[in-house]
Amino acid sequence: MTPFTFQTTPRIVSGPGSIAQAGEILATLGCKTVALVSDPGVIGAGLTDLARAGLAEHGLEIFIWSDVVADPPEPKVLAAVEACRAAGVDGVLSIGGGSPMDTAKLVAVLLGESQPIDAMYGIGNVRGKRVPLVLAPTTAGTGSEVTPIAIVTTGEAEKKGVVAPQLLPDAAILDAALTTGLPAEVTVATGIDAMVHAIEAFTSKHKKNPVSDCLAREALRLLGANIRRAVSEPEDLDTRGAMLLGSMLAGMAFANAPVAAVHALAYPLGGHFKVPHGLSNAMVLPHVLDFNRGEPTGATEAMYAELAPLIFPELAAHDPEMRVSGLIGNLAALGPDLGMRTQLRDVGVSHNHLPMLAEDAMKQTRLLVNNPREMTLEAALAIYERAL
Repeated sequence: MTPFTFQTTPRIVSGPGSIAQAGEILATLGCKTVALVSDPGVIGAGLTDLARAGLAEHGLEIFIWSDVVADPPEPKVLAAVEACRAAGVDGVLSIGGGSPMDTAKLVAVLLGESQPIDAMYGIGNVRGKRVPLVLAPTTAGTGSEVTPIAIVTTGEAEKKGVVAPQLLPDAAILDAALTTGLPAEVTVATGIDAMVHAIEAFTSKHKKNPVSDCLAREALRLLGANIRRAVSEPEDLDTRGAMLLGSMLAGMAFANAPVAAVHALAYPLGGHFKVPHGLSNAMVLPHVLDFNRGEPTGATEAMYAELAPLIFPELAAHDPEMRVSGLIGNLAALGPDLGMRTQLRDVGVSHNHLPMLAEDAMKQTRLLVNNPREMTLEAALAIYERAL
């Protein structure tokens, strides 16, 4: 067996209402003043109320930071760090989607270490320790609560990643009640995002391992079985809980067997056109899968054939080639079937933008190196053209 290393968040707390335990967890970790990192929508919807009551019950001071935007720009992150330092913060709790959680990870690391943020970009470049950190997702998609990754927008539109074990939180809280108010389009986009995490982890060229494979398979089974009901019955806590669990398992998988070309081609869409991450993944997903299936050895096609019936059980009756075609076609149709527009032209992309997008995608070498088939500039351009 090929040697491998697997790391994940050491404590998982799951169940409706479990966010109330955040105060106890952070108090046990020795915190006195906790930064609650979220966004105005989450706070306005009352999703932080139970956590704040729990923090107060355990005698913790609360400093609220809600100036979080999608694809957090580096200046926003640094502003959060300075505000938290001035408030004497010694622990961080984030309740929100991927952007608040990514911001919280970086705040926790930067509070605990004097290292500048630009020295952290890349893999394994974070020195020292962070302050205690607890993450609670409000979407079933990013899996950020169990990944050692934070994505930052630098300059005008480029995205860079900080990847280091210090970014894994002390605890992840999966509270399905925090996700029931999600709009349908967010439920679909984040659910497909989680599927992408599992698919790319399962086919990753580097660090693919038996543990991440098991997690990816179970994630896809849960997500495929529940995404439609999560849209049609948004208040169903069992369904929402299954989506959260599937997202988390996919996060564990790709944290250890990293994602690849789908994400590399999605990032420029977020950077230049402010397309939400899950939607940008959905836009390029079927076209990248179709490209990957053509790699010379046929190994990727065999893996896709294995995964297809986990998401779409009706494909189990078909031969491997038909399973792969069905997987690609069904994933292409899933978003539109559930009310999501998935063509690039729908978000303002024109044919003239495609060379710029392809050139930017090729800068994502951290991701492209994991793709099962070598991505070229010409291939990236062709994928964008098909997605237009």
